[in-house]
Amino acid sequence: MALRFPDKDPDEKLDYTVDWSRYLAGDVTIASVVWKIQQADGTALTFPVGYAFQGDELVVASGSTIGLTANSQTNTATTATIVLEKGDPNTTYKLLCEITTTTSARTSAPIVTNRKIVIKVRERV
Repeated sequence: MALRFPDKDPDEKLDYTVDWSRYLAGDVTIASVVWKIQQADGTALTFPVGYAFQGDELVVASGSTIGLTANSQTNTATTATIVLEKGDPNTTYKLLCEITTTTSARTSAPIVTNRKIVIKVRERV
């Protein structure tokens, strides 16, 4: 199941947050977050800040880049947020929010899991 967010206009810079709190039990928290973006064949590429996904590949973002661009990424103990800008109109992007958790008295090893996010870019008139 993928998390769906409202459509994004290419001119908008918006934040997208995944709240993991209901999946984290007791004193388990988010230790690290990696954002990824899926290529057409389903392969997921790490989506670092300052890069754009354009033409099914990652490129260094610039003033002329039109692909979906990772502007910033932050997280708390229970949430992960990515700020996205630009994006090709009439394109659907699939991102993965992958977290690694801390260990606790009940868990002997960290858990690594992810959630898929679907974002459609559409021009608003």
